[in-house]
Amino acid sequence: MSDADTTTAGAGELPNRDEILELLEDGIREAHRKVKDGRVYDAENEKVRIKWIRALAYSANVHRQMQNDRDLEELSERLEALENQ
Repeated sequence: MSDADTTTAGAGELPNRDEILELLEDGIREAHRKVKDGRVYDAENEKVRIKWIRALAYSANVHRQMQNDRDLEELSERLEALENQ
């Protein structure tokens, strides 16, 4: 997937929630690949692996929080629509 496929924000514009979620998903996949397939030859490489594990955990948590925020926003909109009926 190219940058043009995943990013619609122009120069100086911030990505929207869906674009951020896509970026996080890409980061999660890459961090998982590094954790799973990375080779450990010495203590320094193990330190790098630990950093990738931390990046994976952090990205997964941010992704979960953003999905929860989106779900709550959608529920709020649905509730408001029902109340207006």
